Amino acid sequence: MDPQKVVLKVLTMTDDKTKKKAIEAAADIYGVDSIAADVTEQKLTVIGEMDAVAVVKKLKKVGKVDIISVGPAKEEKKEEKKAEKMEEKPEGKPEEKQEEKK
Repeated sequence: MDPQKVVLKVLTMTDDKTKKKAIEAAADIYGVDSIAADVTEQKLTVIGEMDAVAVVKKLKKVGKVDIISVGPAKEEKKEEKKAEKMEEKPEGKPEEKQEEKK
């Protein structure tokens, strides 16, 4: 199973106390890698190799939950950075060799 990103709206998450309860409830689920909470928008973002239905069931104990989106977790940024680093390294090596020859 690939990592997925689940964005939920927890309608009862209005202060730090309910935010903490929502994060603790999501953290109990097997396969969760990271959790981000935004109290102003009442959004909870959960990333990991877990079942989205299990996340919703667990969070229903905290309050009313609406699913905003479920999709694959994006790791494109890491791949792009690695590709850029690989391109920079070969360019830097010939310059070093030229300096050694002089």
